Amino acid sequence: MLTPEEVKAMIASLLSCEYLEVEGDGHHFFAQIVSTAFTGKSRLARHRMIKDGLAQQIASNELHALSITTAATPAEWAAKQH
Repeated sequence: MLTPEEVKAMIASLLSCEYLEVEGDGHHFFAQIVSTAFTGKSRLARHRMIKDGLAQQIASNELHALSITTAATPAEWAAKQH
C-alpha cells in the first residue's frame, strides 16, 4: 500500500513542481500540483501529463485512485491564494 509521500515522490519525478501536496489513505489520493510545466496547457492536458506519467503504477493497480484537485501554473496558484 502506497503512502502519500510515495505518491508525491512519483509525481515529483515526472515534473518540477513549485508546490506539491498529496493526501490520501493508501487507496485514494488527492494531489495539488503547481508547476511551470503546465504553462500554456489545457486542464485536460495537465491531468494527462500526470496520469500518463503514472500509467504503469495505475495499470498495475499499485496506484489505485488519484484525484488531481489542482493542476496550476505558479501564476494561477498565486492568484487563487489571494
